[in-house]
Amino acid sequence: MTTTLVTGATRGIGREVVAQLVAAGHEVLLGARDRAAGDRAAAAIGAEVVELDVTDDASVARAAQMVRRRGGLDVLVNNAGVPGHACDATEIDAATIRAVFETNVFGVVRTMHAFAGLLRASAQPVVVNVSSGLGSIAAAVDPDAHVDTVPVWVPALHYGASKAALNMLTVQYARACPWMRINAVDPGFTATDFNDHRGTRSVADAARVVVDLATIGFDGPTATFTGDHGTVPW
Repeated sequence: MTTTLVTGATRGIGREVVAQLVAAGHEVLLGARDRAAGDRAAAAIGAEVVELDVTDDASVARAAQMVRRRGGLDVLVNNAGVPGHACDATEIDAATIRAVFETNVFGVVRTMHAFAGLLRASAQPVVVNVSSGLGSIAAAVDPDAHVDTVPVWVPALHYGASKAALNMLTVQYARACPWMRINAVDPGFTATDFNDHRGTRSVADAARVVVDLATIGFDGPTATFTGDHGTVPW
């Protein structure tokens, strides 16, 4: 059975990804900063909770040890993310950007570093980085020209920059680790707590895009950025 870890999975897209992967036959580890919330979500879905805060080196290391003891890992879905508070671009200081990068970028580096050995031992290791169309530099330069693949674009300096950085991490890891499949995915503008439910997509539809990439085989793509509307421009 395929063992999959999804970070930041107590609610929203992450929780739905866990539910869909359980339905697809995966043995799913639900990553949660809050153990109580994780226990509730995992029990409702049929997953197993793993206490995991991607902003904390020790927490990630403990999670990796736990996953190693229970037998290994085949798929890692880096879903944990924060939007940062909305404000004018000129009001954003280094501390504000650092806080967003701590989860959206450095959090992924932590999980990749901690779980790389376990993934290497898998017969078909897969990593999915949950990105955003707001991380597309091409769409940021000319949103109207890319409305077919990024239908909803808004200025979001700190969040967009963090997702652009995540996209580059995805490609760099893919080139450095040809033994695994690693891709970035844009789930779209989804109605979750993340955006006060202003999104236009359901969590079920958004999660399906992530699950599609989480269930590929070794003959599947790597170093790609895709969404519900096809390939998203970098």
